[in-house]
Amino acid sequence: MRGADLIGADLSEANLKGASLERTNLFEANLFEANLKGANLRGASLESAILMDANLRGAYLFDANLGAANLANVNLSDANLSDANLGGAKLYGAYMNGAILCNTTMPDSSVIYSGC
Repeated sequence: MRGADLIGADLSEANLKGASLERTNLFEANLFEANLKGANLRGASLESAILMDANLRGAYLFDANLGAANLANVNLSDANLSDANLGGAKLYGAYMNGAILCNTTMPDSSVIYSGC
């Protein structure tokens, strides 16, 4: 699905483990409880997407060459972001209440150990 246009798609509870979603447009997509463990989301647009209770463990959202994922206004409440790389990701307006950030690389390259 690399580079696909999935604007507003309902992918709730989808198993996207290890999927290549590089540069995919997921604007306002519903990914509630989706399994994105180890997914490649480099340069993807997840602006205003719903990722509540999603499993993003080990997901890769940073791309040094093509720019980082856009997570502006995304809902990541209760999502598992353990071991995820958010380096350079755009998180302004993101709602992350209850998100698990265990060994998570943040946009500024700092590593968070919350919820380990």
